[in-house]
Amino acid sequence: MSDDTRDAPRIYLVSPPAFDPESFGATLARVLDAHDIACLRLAHASTDADDVARAADALRLIAHERDVPLVIERHIGLVEKLGLDGVHLTDAARSVRKTRKDLGADAIIGAHCGVSSHEGMSAGENGADYIAFGPVGDSPLGDGTRAEHDLFAWWSQMIELPVVAEGALTADLVATFAPVTDFFAIGAEIWGQDDPAAALTALIAPLR
Repeated sequence: MSDDTRDAPRIYLVSPPAFDPESFGATLARVLDAHDIACLRLAHASTDADDVARAADALRLIAHERDVPLVIERHIGLVEKLGLDGVHLTDAARSVRKTRKDLGADAIIGAHCGVSSHEGMSAGENGADYIAFGPVGDSPLGDGTRAEHDLFAWWSQMIELPVVAEGALTADLVATFAPVTDFFAIGAEIWGQDDPAAALTALIAPLR
């Protein structure tokens, strides 16, 4: 069982699904310079490998200059090829074991497990470094199911593996979930704002 005392959650930044590497790179640099970011996830939605590679190259330079690891969503085969730090899997526990075997012990492997503690535990047993649950907020996407506070509270008490809260976050939800999560994954909540760095400041104000 984990200790009742917890450090304040850290921020795990998620890229937009589509962006111009040059203009977004400048925005990303401002956010990374303004905030303590634990990790960056490239969540590019393109099915063109060259597009994804260009985006990864741009973000890797910016992130690594600031000692922020960069993981890529789904594309396991690009991790070593592009010099990335790991992968964020979106199929819960299903491919964690093979991914760990393929990428080795040093790669960061995360698994998004929706709202299933069973999938989360299976992913952890198979070698995941962290588990993400979500969405924690109301979203029109998916089937409307939310990862509730009780899931995170149970996980934080019973499981040592780090847990990430993500999806439709608000400042109120950050305040509510802060005692029971290790990371907040934040992306769509800020990138559409005029000043994403300031938007992130406002969103995570409850952590201060």
